[in-house]
Amino acid sequence: METAEPGVRLDKWLWAARFFKTRSLATAAVNGGKVHLNGTRTKAARNIAAGDKLAINNGHEEFRVTVLAVSAMRRPAREARLLYDEDEESVRRREEEREMRRLLHASGMAPVRRPDKRDRRKIKSFLRKD
Repeated sequence: METAEPGVRLDKWLWAARFFKTRSLATAAVNGGKVHLNGTRTKAARNIAAGDKLAINNGHEEFRVTVLAVSAMRRPAREARLLYDEDEESVRRREEEREMRRLLHASGMAPVRRPDKRDRRKIKSFLRKD
């Protein structure tokens, strides 16, 4: 799976490793400071090699990975997973955060239907404390 090149652009590798859906999203994340290479901010055009450490924040999840191989081609998810090794601490933290989000959203149930005229009057009177 390793390419003949000494390294691959960071944004291209993030896209190939399936951290971002498109390469432009990967470029925007790197330029926006959401990706750190070996503990420092970097540019999207920076070449990476095996052994580099990445901290990736793609919205609601944060990954801490070590690059195992470089590839500029986007492959199936099973093969993309072989490009990096995620820290156990990172995996544990992401699972805890996922569980917290699940519990946060589980408490409020969506209404079965939209409120009708009578229900809206009850809601208004409750909010006004009549």
